Amino acid sequence: MAKLANELGTEKISKLLIKQAVPATIGILVMSLNMIIDTIFVGQWIGVLAIAAITVVLPIAFLISSIGMGIGIGGSSIISRALGAENSEKAFLTFGNQICLTVILAILFVTLGNVFSVPILNLFGAKGDILPIASEYFGVIIWGVPFLAFAMMGNPTIRAEGKPKFAMYAMMIPAVLNILLDIVFIKVFDWGMWGAGLATSIAYASCGLYILYFFLSSKSELKIIPKNFKLDFKIVREIVELGGVSVVRQGAISVLMIVLNYSLFTYGGEISIAVFGIINRVMMFALSPVLGVSQGFLPVAGFNIGAAKNDRVKETIKKSIYFGSIIGTIIFIGIVIFKEQIIWVFTNDATLLEKTPNAMLVVFLVTPIVTMQLIGSAYFQAAGKSVPALFLTLLKQGIFLIPLAYFLPMYYGVNGVWWSFPIADTLSTIITVIVLKREVDKNLQ
Repeated sequence: MAKLANELGTEKISKLLIKQAVPATIGILVMSLNMIIDTIFVGQWIGVLAIAAITVVLPIAFLISSIGMGIGIGGSSIISRALGAENSEKAFLTFGNQICLTVILAILFVTLGNVFSVPILNLFGAKGDILPIASEYFGVIIWGVPFLAFAMMGNPTIRAEGKPKFAMYAMMIPAVLNILLDIVFIKVFDWGMWGAGLATSIAYASCGLYILYFFLSSKSELKIIPKNFKLDFKIVREIVELGGVSVVRQGAISVLMIVLNYSLFTYGGEISIAVFGIINRVMMFALSPVLGVSQGFLPVAGFNIGAAKNDRVKETIKKSIYFGSIIGTIIFIGIVIFKEQIIWVFTNDATLLEKTPNAMLVVFLVTPIVTMQLIGSAYFQAAGKSVPALFLTLLKQGIFLIPLAYFLPMYYGVNGVWWSFPIADTLSTIITVIVLKREVDKNLQ
Protein backbone atom coordinates (compact mmCIF):
# COMPACT_ATOMS: atom_id res chain seq x y z
CA MET A 1 0.00 0.00 0.00
CA ALA A 2 3.06 2.26 -0.23
CA LYS A 3 2.03 3.64 -3.61
CA LEU A 4 -1.37 4.65 -2.19
CA ALA A 5 0.31 6.38 0.76
CA ASN A 6 2.68 8.22 -1.57
CA GLU A 7 -0.18 9.48 -3.74
CA LEU A 8 -2.76 10.53 -1.15
CA GLY A 9 -0.19 11.91 1.27
CA THR A 10 2.13 13.76 -1.10
CA GLU A 11 0.58 14.36 -4.52
CA LYS A 12 -0.81 17.81 -5.40
CA ILE A 13 -4.32 18.24 -3.95
CA SER A 14 -5.93 19.57 -7.11
CA LYS A 15 -4.52 16.63 -9.08
CA LEU A 16 -5.72 14.17 -6.44
CA LEU A 17 -9.21 15.65 -6.42
CA ILE A 18 -9.44 15.43 -10.19
CA LYS A 19 -8.14 11.85 -10.14
CA GLN A 20 -10.71 10.86 -7.51
CA ALA A 21 -13.63 13.08 -8.52
CA VAL A 22 -13.67 12.54 -12.30
CA PRO A 23 -14.24 8.75 -12.17
CA ALA A 24 -16.78 9.23 -9.36
CA THR A 25 -18.56 11.87 -11.45
CA ILE A 26 -18.59 9.70 -14.56
CA GLY A 27 -19.94 6.77 -12.57
CA ILE A 28 -22.70 8.87 -10.99
CA LEU A 29 -23.49 10.50 -14.34
CA VAL A 30 -23.90 7.17 -16.07
CA MET A 31 -25.96 5.77 -13.20
CA SER A 32 -28.14 8.89 -13.20
CA LEU A 33 -28.42 8.77 -16.98
CA ASN A 34 -29.61 5.20 -16.60
CA MET A 35 -32.39 6.35 -14.26
CA ILE A 36 -33.32 9.15 -16.64
CA ILE A 37 -33.50 6.80 -19.63
CA ASP A 38 -35.45 4.33 -17.51
CA THR A 39 -37.95 7.11 -16.77
CA ILE A 40 -38.07 8.12 -20.44
CA PHE A 41 -38.74 4.53 -21.53
CA VAL A 42 -41.55 3.88 -19.05
CA GLY A 43 -43.02 7.33 -19.70
CA GLN A 44 -43.03 6.93 -23.46
CA TRP A 45 -43.79 3.19 -23.68
CA ILE A 46 -46.01 2.58 -20.60
CA GLY A 47 -47.46 5.95 -19.56
CA VAL A 48 -47.47 8.90 -17.15
CA LEU A 49 -48.59 6.75 -14.20
CA ALA A 50 -45.52 4.57 -14.71
CA ILE A 51 -43.32 7.62 -14.02
CA ALA A 52 -45.28 8.24 -10.83
CA ALA A 53 -44.88 4.56 -9.82
CA ILE A 54 -41.09 4.68 -10.24
CA THR A 55 -41.02 7.93 -8.24
CA VAL A 56 -42.75 6.11 -5.38
CA VAL A 57 -40.84 2.80 -5.49
CA LEU A 58 -37.18 3.76 -5.98
CA PRO A 59 -36.86 5.65 -2.65
CA ILE A 60 -37.96 2.45 -0.89
CA ALA A 61 -35.31 0.38 -2.68
CA PHE A 62 -32.66 3.01 -1.95
CA LEU A 63 -33.70 3.18 1.71
CA ILE A 64 -33.07 -0.56 2.08
CA SER A 65 -29.83 -0.47 0.10
CA SER A 66 -28.68 2.63 2.02
CA ILE A 67 -27.76 0.21 4.79
CA GLY A 68 -25.00 -1.01 2.50
CA MET A 69 -24.09 2.55 1.59
CA GLY A 70 -23.88 3.52 5.25
CA ILE A 71 -21.67 0.54 6.05
CA GLY A 72 -19.53 1.37 3.03
CA ILE A 73 -19.07 5.04 3.86
CA GLY A 74 -18.58 4.42 7.58
CA GLY A 75 -16.11 1.62 6.92
CA SER A 76 -14.27 3.50 4.18
CA SER A 77 -13.69 6.41 6.57
CA ILE A 78 -12.04 3.99 9.03
CA ILE A 79 -10.07 2.32 6.23
CA SER A 80 -8.79 5.64 4.82
CA ARG A 81 -7.62 6.82 8.24
CA ALA A 82 -6.13 3.41 9.04
CA LEU A 83 -4.16 3.42 5.78
CA GLY A 84 -3.02 6.98 6.49
CA ALA A 85 -1.77 5.79 9.90
CA GLU A 86 -0.16 2.70 8.25
CA ASN A 87 -2.43 0.29 10.16
CA SER A 88 -3.23 -2.34 7.51
CA GLU A 89 -4.53 -4.85 10.08
CA LYS A 90 -7.35 -2.52 11.14
CA ALA A 91 -8.19 -1.77 7.50
CA PHE A 92 -8.54 -5.50 6.71
CA LEU A 93 -10.61 -6.20 9.83
CA THR A 94 -12.92 -3.29 9.03
CA PHE A 95 -13.44 -4.60 5.50
CA GLY A 96 -14.42 -8.07 6.74
CA ASN A 97 -16.88 -6.57 9.22
CA GLN A 98 -18.39 -4.44 6.43
CA ILE A 99 -19.18 -7.52 4.34
CA CYS A 100 -20.72 -9.43 7.25
CA LEU A 101 -22.93 -6.52 8.35
CA THR A 102 -24.13 -5.79 4.82
CA VAL A 103 -25.18 -9.37 4.07
CA ILE A 104 -27.05 -9.84 7.36
CA LEU A 105 -28.92 -6.52 7.32
CA ALA A 106 -29.74 -6.52 3.58
CA ILE A 107 -31.40 -9.95 3.80
CA LEU A 108 -33.35 -8.90 6.91
CA PHE A 109 -34.76 -5.72 5.39
CA VAL A 110 -35.53 -7.27 2.01
CA THR A 111 -37.55 -9.95 3.84
CA LEU A 112 -39.51 -7.26 5.67
CA GLY A 113 -40.00 -5.38 2.39
CA ASN A 114 -41.56 -8.46 0.80
CA VAL A 115 -43.85 -9.23 3.73
CA PHE A 116 -45.14 -5.67 4.15
CA SER A 117 -44.97 -4.47 0.55
CA VAL A 118 -48.48 -3.00 0.22
CA PRO A 119 -48.45 -1.00 3.50
CA ILE A 120 -44.97 0.30 2.62
CA LEU A 121 -46.07 1.35 -0.87
CA ASN A 122 -49.14 3.09 0.57
CA LEU A 123 -46.95 4.92 3.06
CA PHE A 124 -44.66 6.19 0.29
CA GLY A 125 -47.55 7.58 -1.75
CA ALA A 126 -48.71 4.71 -3.98
CA LYS A 127 -52.36 5.72 -3.96
CA GLY A 128 -55.18 5.53 -6.47
CA ASP A 129 -54.21 4.25 -9.89
CA ILE A 130 -50.50 4.33 -8.99
CA LEU A 131 -50.69 1.38 -6.52
CA PRO A 132 -51.14 -1.59 -8.90
CA ILE A 133 -48.36 -0.38 -11.21
CA ALA A 134 -46.05 0.36 -8.28
CA SER A 135 -46.76 -3.07 -6.74
CA GLU A 136 -45.85 -4.84 -9.96
CA TYR A 137 -42.56 -2.91 -10.22
CA PHE A 138 -41.64 -3.25 -6.53
CA GLY A 139 -42.33 -6.98 -6.50
CA VAL A 140 -39.51 -7.54 -8.99
CA ILE A 141 -36.79 -5.04 -8.04
CA ILE A 142 -36.87 -6.02 -4.35
CA TRP A 143 -34.93 -9.18 -5.27
CA GLY A 144 -32.08 -7.13 -6.71
CA VAL A 145 -31.79 -4.88 -3.66
CA PRO A 146 -29.36 -7.15 -1.68
CA PHE A 147 -26.96 -6.94 -4.62
CA LEU A 148 -27.41 -3.17 -4.69
CA ALA A 149 -26.71 -2.98 -0.96
CA PHE A 150 -23.46 -4.94 -1.43
CA ALA A 151 -22.52 -2.69 -4.35
CA MET A 152 -23.18 0.47 -2.35
CA MET A 153 -21.04 -0.94 0.46
CA GLY A 154 -18.20 -1.84 -1.89
CA ASN A 155 -18.09 1.33 -3.98
CA PRO A 156 -16.80 3.79 -1.33
CA THR A 157 -14.50 1.05 -0.03
CA ILE A 158 -12.91 0.75 -3.48
CA ARG A 159 -12.38 4.53 -3.49
CA ALA A 160 -10.82 4.29 -0.01
CA GLU A 161 -8.25 1.97 -1.57
CA GLY A 162 -7.42 4.73 -4.03
CA LYS A 163 -8.97 2.87 -7.01
CA PRO A 164 -11.59 5.35 -8.29
CA LYS A 165 -11.62 3.95 -11.84
CA PHE A 166 -12.86 0.56 -10.66
CA ALA A 167 -15.53 2.27 -8.56
CA MET A 168 -16.56 4.08 -11.75
CA TYR A 169 -16.77 0.82 -13.72
CA ALA A 170 -18.94 -0.66 -10.99
CA MET A 171 -21.49 2.11 -11.54
CA MET A 172 -21.29 2.08 -15.34
CA ILE A 173 -21.84 -1.63 -15.93
CA PRO A 174 -25.36 -1.86 -14.42
CA ALA A 175 -26.39 1.44 -15.99
CA VAL A 176 -25.54 0.31 -19.52
CA LEU A 177 -27.04 -3.14 -18.91
CA ASN A 178 -30.29 -1.68 -17.55
CA ILE A 179 -30.75 0.51 -20.63
CA LEU A 180 -30.24 -2.43 -22.99
CA LEU A 181 -32.54 -4.71 -20.99
CA ASP A 182 -35.21 -1.99 -20.82
CA ILE A 183 -35.34 -1.90 -24.60
CA VAL A 184 -35.61 -5.68 -24.83
CA PHE A 185 -38.06 -6.26 -21.96
CA ILE A 186 -40.33 -3.23 -22.39
CA LYS A 187 -40.21 -2.42 -26.10
CA VAL A 188 -39.49 -5.80 -27.72
CA PHE A 189 -41.16 -8.26 -25.30
CA ASP A 190 -43.85 -5.81 -24.13
CA TRP A 191 -43.48 -6.88 -20.48
CA GLY A 192 -44.53 -3.47 -19.13
CA MET A 193 -43.61 -2.52 -15.56
CA TRP A 194 -42.66 -6.12 -14.73
CA GLY A 195 -40.08 -5.97 -17.51
CA ALA A 196 -38.81 -2.59 -16.28
CA GLY A 197 -38.41 -4.04 -12.79
CA LEU A 198 -36.65 -7.17 -14.09
CA ALA A 199 -34.18 -5.04 -16.06
CA THR A 200 -33.41 -2.96 -12.98
CA SER A 201 -33.03 -6.02 -10.74
CA ILE A 202 -30.62 -7.74 -13.13
CA ALA A 203 -28.63 -4.50 -13.37
CA TYR A 204 -28.34 -4.33 -9.56
CA ALA A 205 -27.08 -7.93 -9.53
CA SER A 206 -24.44 -7.19 -12.17
CA CYS A 207 -23.12 -4.30 -10.07
CA GLY A 208 -22.87 -6.37 -6.89
CA LEU A 209 -21.21 -9.29 -8.70
CA TYR A 210 -18.66 -7.01 -10.38
CA ILE A 211 -17.65 -5.53 -7.02
CA LEU A 212 -17.35 -9.05 -5.56
CA TYR A 213 -15.11 -9.97 -8.50
CA PHE A 214 -12.93 -6.91 -7.85
CA PHE A 215 -12.35 -7.79 -4.20
CA LEU A 216 -11.54 -11.42 -5.11
CA SER A 217 -9.06 -10.33 -7.78
CA SER A 218 -5.43 -9.26 -7.50
CA LYS A 219 -6.48 -5.67 -8.29
CA SER A 220 -7.77 -5.13 -4.74
CA GLU A 221 -5.39 -4.38 -1.89
CA LEU A 222 -8.15 -5.29 0.57
CA LYS A 223 -8.76 -9.03 0.72
CA ILE A 224 -11.82 -11.08 1.68
CA ILE A 225 -10.54 -13.05 4.69
CA PRO A 226 -13.20 -15.22 6.40
CA LYS A 227 -11.75 -14.75 9.91
CA ASN A 228 -12.39 -11.00 9.57
CA PHE A 229 -16.14 -11.67 9.18
CA LYS A 230 -16.31 -12.12 12.95
CA LEU A 231 -17.82 -8.90 14.18
CA ASP A 232 -15.58 -6.71 16.32
CA PHE A 233 -17.62 -4.52 18.68
CA LYS A 234 -15.35 -1.46 18.45
CA ILE A 235 -15.19 -1.63 14.64
CA VAL A 236 -18.93 -2.21 14.30
CA ARG A 237 -19.69 0.66 16.64
CA GLU A 238 -17.51 3.06 14.64
CA ILE A 239 -19.00 1.85 11.34
CA VAL A 240 -22.52 2.32 12.70
CA GLU A 241 -21.77 5.77 14.14
CA LEU A 242 -20.25 7.06 10.90
CA GLY A 243 -22.28 5.01 8.44
CA GLY A 244 -25.44 5.74 10.38
CA VAL A 245 -25.10 9.28 9.08
CA SER A 246 -25.71 8.03 5.53
CA VAL A 247 -28.51 5.69 6.59
CA VAL A 248 -30.22 8.47 8.52
CA ARG A 249 -29.75 10.75 5.51
CA GLN A 250 -31.47 8.23 3.26
CA GLY A 251 -34.08 7.70 5.95
CA ALA A 252 -34.71 11.44 6.00
CA ILE A 253 -34.96 11.40 2.20
CA SER A 254 -37.49 8.57 2.43
CA VAL A 255 -39.58 10.48 4.99
CA LEU A 256 -39.23 13.51 2.74
CA MET A 257 -40.57 11.48 -0.20
CA ILE A 258 -43.56 10.47 1.91
CA VAL A 259 -44.25 14.12 2.73
CA LEU A 260 -43.58 15.30 -0.82
CA ASN A 261 -45.83 12.66 -2.39
CA TYR A 262 -48.55 13.45 0.15
CA SER A 263 -48.38 17.21 -0.54
CA LEU A 264 -48.07 16.73 -4.29
CA PHE A 265 -51.01 14.32 -4.43
CA THR A 266 -53.15 16.48 -2.10
CA TYR A 267 -52.55 19.81 -3.84
CA GLY A 268 -51.76 18.74 -7.40
CA GLY A 269 -52.94 15.16 -7.95
CA GLU A 270 -51.12 12.31 -9.68
CA ILE A 271 -49.76 14.63 -12.38
CA SER A 272 -47.73 16.60 -9.80
CA ILE A 273 -46.05 13.39 -8.63
CA ALA A 274 -45.08 12.74 -12.26
CA VAL A 275 -43.75 16.34 -12.52
CA PHE A 276 -41.53 15.74 -9.50
CA GLY A 277 -40.48 12.37 -10.93
CA ILE A 278 -39.01 14.18 -13.93
CA ILE A 279 -37.42 16.95 -11.82
CA ASN A 280 -35.90 14.36 -9.48
CA ARG A 281 -34.30 12.49 -12.38
CA VAL A 282 -32.88 15.71 -13.83
CA MET A 283 -31.60 16.67 -10.37
CA MET A 284 -29.78 13.35 -9.94
CA PHE A 285 -28.12 13.69 -13.34
CA ALA A 286 -27.34 17.41 -13.23
CA LEU A 287 -25.84 17.31 -9.73
CA SER A 288 -23.65 14.30 -10.52
CA PRO A 289 -20.47 16.38 -10.98
CA VAL A 290 -21.06 18.10 -7.63
CA LEU A 291 -21.63 14.75 -5.93
CA GLY A 292 -18.50 13.48 -7.68
CA VAL A 293 -16.45 16.24 -6.07
CA SER A 294 -17.73 15.28 -2.61
CA GLN A 295 -17.03 11.59 -3.30
CA GLY A 296 -13.51 12.46 -4.46
CA PHE A 297 -13.03 14.59 -1.35
CA LEU A 298 -13.63 11.73 1.12
CA PRO A 299 -10.59 9.46 0.55
CA VAL A 300 -8.21 12.41 0.11
CA ALA A 301 -9.39 14.15 3.27
CA GLY A 302 -9.67 10.91 5.27
CA PHE A 303 -6.14 9.76 4.44
CA ASN A 304 -4.56 13.11 5.30
CA ILE A 305 -6.57 13.42 8.51
CA GLY A 306 -5.22 9.99 9.50
CA ALA A 307 -1.71 11.14 8.59
CA ALA A 308 -2.18 14.40 10.62
CA LYS A 309 -1.41 16.59 7.60
CA ASN A 310 -3.71 19.50 8.49
CA ASP A 311 -2.51 21.88 5.78
CA ARG A 312 -3.40 19.32 3.12
CA VAL A 313 -6.79 18.74 4.73
CA LYS A 314 -7.58 22.49 4.68
CA GLU A 315 -6.46 22.76 1.07
CA THR A 316 -8.67 19.79 0.16
CA ILE A 317 -11.69 21.50 1.75
CA LYS A 318 -11.08 24.83 -0.01
CA LYS A 319 -10.42 23.40 -3.45
CA SER A 320 -13.35 20.99 -3.28
CA ILE A 321 -15.74 23.82 -2.45
CA TYR A 322 -14.19 26.02 -5.17
CA PHE A 323 -14.46 23.37 -7.90
CA GLY A 324 -17.96 22.29 -6.83
CA SER A 325 -19.31 25.84 -6.73
CA ILE A 326 -18.09 26.58 -10.24
CA ILE A 327 -19.70 23.36 -11.49
CA GLY A 328 -22.94 24.18 -9.65
CA THR A 329 -23.10 27.60 -11.29
CA ILE A 330 -22.64 26.09 -14.76
CA ILE A 331 -25.40 23.55 -14.03
CA PHE A 332 -27.85 26.27 -12.99
CA ILE A 333 -27.15 28.34 -16.12
CA GLY A 334 -27.81 25.23 -18.23
CA ILE A 335 -31.15 24.64 -16.47
CA VAL A 336 -32.19 28.26 -17.06
CA ILE A 337 -31.40 28.08 -20.79
CA PHE A 338 -32.63 24.57 -21.62
CA LYS A 339 -35.42 23.82 -19.14
CA GLU A 340 -38.14 23.35 -21.80
CA GLN A 341 -35.94 21.21 -24.03
CA ILE A 342 -35.02 18.96 -21.11
CA ILE A 343 -38.68 18.15 -20.38
CA TRP A 344 -39.34 17.31 -24.02
CA VAL A 345 -36.85 14.45 -23.67
CA PHE A 346 -39.05 12.76 -21.06
CA THR A 347 -42.56 13.21 -22.36
CA ASN A 348 -44.86 14.74 -24.94
CA ASP A 349 -47.74 14.99 -22.47
CA ALA A 350 -49.11 18.55 -22.75
CA THR A 351 -49.82 18.96 -19.04
CA LEU A 352 -46.35 17.84 -18.00
CA LEU A 353 -44.77 20.08 -20.62
CA GLU A 354 -46.69 23.02 -19.19
CA LYS A 355 -46.15 22.44 -15.47
CA THR A 356 -42.62 21.02 -15.20
CA PRO A 357 -40.16 23.68 -16.57
CA ASN A 358 -40.90 26.51 -14.11
CA ALA A 359 -41.15 24.12 -11.18
CA MET A 360 -37.73 22.70 -12.10
CA LEU A 361 -36.20 26.17 -12.30
CA VAL A 362 -37.37 26.98 -8.76
CA VAL A 363 -36.03 23.67 -7.39
CA PHE A 364 -32.58 24.38 -8.91
CA LEU A 365 -32.51 28.04 -7.84
CA VAL A 366 -29.57 27.88 -5.40
CA THR A 367 -27.58 25.05 -7.03
CA PRO A 368 -24.36 27.14 -7.09
CA ILE A 369 -24.00 26.88 -3.29
CA VAL A 370 -24.95 23.25 -2.57
CA THR A 371 -21.32 22.04 -2.64
CA MET A 372 -20.74 23.74 0.71
CA GLN A 373 -23.36 21.49 2.32
CA LEU A 374 -21.90 18.32 0.84
CA ILE A 375 -18.28 19.07 1.73
CA GLY A 376 -19.25 20.17 5.24
CA SER A 377 -20.90 16.88 6.16
CA ALA A 378 -18.32 14.86 4.17
CA TYR A 379 -15.46 16.42 6.16
CA PHE A 380 -16.88 15.30 9.49
CA GLN A 381 -17.49 11.79 8.14
CA ALA A 382 -13.90 11.64 6.86
CA ALA A 383 -12.68 12.85 10.26
CA GLY A 384 -14.68 10.20 12.12
CA LYS A 385 -16.88 12.78 13.90
CA SER A 386 -20.34 11.28 13.67
CA VAL A 387 -22.37 13.83 15.67
CA PRO A 388 -21.64 16.97 13.58
CA ALA A 389 -21.73 14.83 10.41
CA LEU A 390 -25.21 13.63 11.33
CA PHE A 391 -26.39 17.14 12.21
CA LEU A 392 -25.19 18.66 8.94
CA THR A 393 -26.55 15.73 6.95
CA LEU A 394 -30.02 16.18 8.43
CA LEU A 395 -30.11 19.95 7.97
CA LYS A 396 -31.57 20.10 4.48
CA GLN A 397 -33.84 17.05 4.17
CA GLY A 398 -34.76 16.52 7.81
CA ILE A 399 -34.70 19.80 9.68
CA PHE A 400 -35.76 22.21 6.92
CA LEU A 401 -37.17 20.52 3.81
CA ILE A 402 -39.64 18.10 5.43
CA PRO A 403 -41.55 20.74 7.46
CA LEU A 404 -41.36 23.27 4.61
CA ALA A 405 -42.74 20.75 2.10
CA TYR A 406 -45.59 19.96 4.47
CA PHE A 407 -46.61 23.45 5.63
CA LEU A 408 -45.89 25.75 2.66
CA PRO A 409 -48.41 24.00 0.35
CA MET A 410 -51.14 24.77 2.90
CA TYR A 411 -50.72 28.44 1.95
CA TYR A 412 -49.25 28.37 -1.57
CA GLY A 413 -50.54 25.10 -3.03
CA VAL A 414 -48.21 22.92 -5.07
CA ASN A 415 -45.88 25.92 -5.63
CA GLY A 416 -45.08 25.73 -1.93
CA VAL A 417 -43.50 22.31 -2.55
CA TRP A 418 -41.17 23.71 -5.23
CA TRP A 419 -40.12 26.73 -3.16
CA SER A 420 -39.32 24.57 -0.14
CA PHE A 421 -36.19 23.32 -1.97
CA PRO A 422 -34.27 26.60 -2.45
CA ILE A 423 -35.30 27.85 1.01
CA ALA A 424 -34.00 24.65 2.64
CA ASP A 425 -30.78 24.77 0.60
CA THR A 426 -30.08 28.36 1.58
CA LEU A 427 -30.68 27.86 5.31
CA SER A 428 -28.69 24.63 5.53
CA THR A 429 -25.75 26.09 3.59
CA ILE A 430 -25.48 29.08 5.93
CA ILE A 431 -25.38 26.84 9.01
CA THR A 432 -22.93 24.38 7.38
CA VAL A 433 -20.47 27.18 6.57
CA ILE A 434 -20.58 28.41 10.18
CA VAL A 435 -20.02 24.92 11.66
CA LEU A 436 -17.24 24.02 9.22
CA LYS A 437 -15.38 27.30 9.75
CA ARG A 438 -15.41 26.78 13.54
CA GLU A 439 -14.06 23.27 13.09
CA VAL A 440 -11.24 24.40 10.81
CA ASP A 441 -10.26 27.28 13.12
CA LYS A 442 -10.27 24.99 16.17
CA ASN A 443 -8.74 21.71 14.96
CA LEU A 444 -6.88 22.27 11.69
CA GLN A 445 -4.46 25.04 12.66
